[in-house]
Amino acid sequence: MTIEIRKAETRGETQIGWLDSKHSFSFGSYVDRTNTGHGLLLVSNDDRVAPATGFGTHGHADMEIITWVLSGEVEHADTLGNHGIIRPGLAQRMSAGTGIRHSEHNPSPDVEAHFVQMWVLPDTQGIEPGYEQQEVSALLDGGGLVAIAGGEGRGAVIHINQRDAVMYAGRLRSGETVEIPEAPHVHVFVALGAATFDGVEPLVEGDAIRLTNEGTHSISAGPEGAELIVWATA
Repeated sequence: MTIEIRKAETRGETQIGWLDSKHSFSFGSYVDRTNTGHGLLLVSNDDRVAPATGFGTHGHADMEIITWVLSGEVEHADTLGNHGIIRPGLAQRMSAGTGIRHSEHNPSPDVEAHFVQMWVLPDTQGIEPGYEQQEVSALLDGGGLVAIAGGEGRGAVIHINQRDAVMYAGRLRSGETVEIPEAPHVHVFVALGAATFDGVEPLVEGDAIRLTNEGTHSISAGPEGAELIVWATA
């Protein structure tokens, strides 16, 4: 049973002019063999992409990929023929399966895109690639944590091919408190704003908590509110 607080400034970072990416786990040129994921969550990148730039067409395989936009817009296109604009409140999942190629661009000429992209291992390799997106703003406006993406029977809005993982999101109002879901591995990320863990540990944007085989804990939004992303996995 462990609780680990990871401060924002300890994350790895990639800066290449148009991209400022903060890595919660080893990714790309940031390699830390003691920090390669938490449970089934292998990647959590906090990306800021300059206007009219982005990731060119590239490939993935055997990975469930969730993109969660915090501000601005991300334009997605892939080899399955999917094309669209992802905005805050629109949940998007891409299952790479046997292989998929896609691009992600900031279509705005003057507004930065800020989003978190997360990868989890699928429970079955070699599946057909897939894509799904759903509007969830009304659910988030209701308060609390919302099960955004999860495996079969998890009651999430969008489906991922991993039965032992659920991603929750919450736009908490000032002072709002929620219980953190229990699971063998829980990763709580403060995507925006500030919060307090168990009433004593202050957290700011970019901070994370890693829980392993823990019981019940809570998190409360700061005076300006907070947007949280919580993964509960095996």
